[in-house]
Amino acid sequence: MDGRAIIFCEGCFGNEYGKTAHGLVRHTDRYAVVAVIDSGFAGRDAGEVLDGRKSGVPVIDSLADAPAADYLVIGFAPDGGRLPRSCRQVVIDAMRRGLGIDSGLHEFLSEDAEFAALARRENVAIRDVRRPPPRGRLHFFSGDILTVRAKRVAVLGTDCALGKRTTATLLVRDLRAAGIGAEMIGTGQTSWLQGVRYGIMLDSIVNDFVGGELEHAIVEADRRESPDVIVIEGQASLTHPAGAGGFEILGSGRPQGVVLQHAPGRRTHSGYPEFPIPPLAVHIDTIESLFASRVIAIGLNPEGLDAGAAAKTAAKLEERHGIPVCDPLTEGTDKLVSATTAL
Repeated sequence: MDGRAIIFCEGCFGNEYGKTAHGLVRHTDRYAVVAVIDSGFAGRDAGEVLDGRKSGVPVIDSLADAPAADYLVIGFAPDGGRLPRSCRQVVIDAMRRGLGIDSGLHEFLSEDAEFAALARRENVAIRDVRRPPPRGRLHFFSGDILTVRAKRVAVLGTDCALGKRTTATLLVRDLRAAGIGAEMIGTGQTSWLQGVRYGIMLDSIVNDFVGGELEHAIVEADRRESPDVIVIEGQASLTHPAGAGGFEILGSGRPQGVVLQHAPGRRTHSGYPEFPIPPLAVHIDTIESLFASRVIAIGLNPEGLDAGAAAKTAAKLEERHGIPVCDPLTEGTDKLVSATTAL
């Protein structure tokens, strides 16, 4: 564990832009999370805000109210990945308090002249976790994926910000609890911040090397850990206009199974109301017709549905598609574990 962390998520906790903070409140092996900054929820428990269950992590009004810590972690992911000017002073104040800065933004804070100079004066580090490796260290796809012994399951989605990473994290946890060796391949900044040991920053790597880097991470996890199952975190969706992700995972990761995360209450792609989400059957057919992968389960995101409507929707989807459906956050992942072990 790297140390104690304050998660800075002003104005974003509890909405789609706060998904990094949400992941860290729910689980991280890298930090002991001591507080979340978001004045809109100050005084409440972060877990209670997210999931209705206390986590012991307080939401506070500002850095001035924060307990002792080692890091300030940027917990929001705005469109475009840049730090808003209104947030600069918080980063400055954190470094003056002796806190290191961990950021998963596309904008590299260590390259900001004011931040870099202050970090040197205060003897603190700025870690830009989305910075890709130098091109000379990147791997090109080799075909070594065919040597991987472990079963591979990818958690993909029909849209962005659906809970793909959360479902993958819970599935790995519960496979291990069942005595099944499991490793996760992270594909984004939040997975790194959660302490996932193997992975890439898929959206920061030059396209020619995405497949090779993904293959390399999977092969390394298989050779070093000898797991029974490797779970690959998905990114964006196959059809999102600003983030058409998943094809690289299917093409280069060659998963035998896919858990497809889906929010039945959504009609259009996140942030783009003019782009409708294709029917779930279209996503399933695309995956299974283009790749040697089978959709083995659906992870339900019940946003916009009450408990009764979510249960009825899940039952209808199970009947229509003939595969198990569950909300991993509220129901657990027993159905996903069974579907995975049946591969």
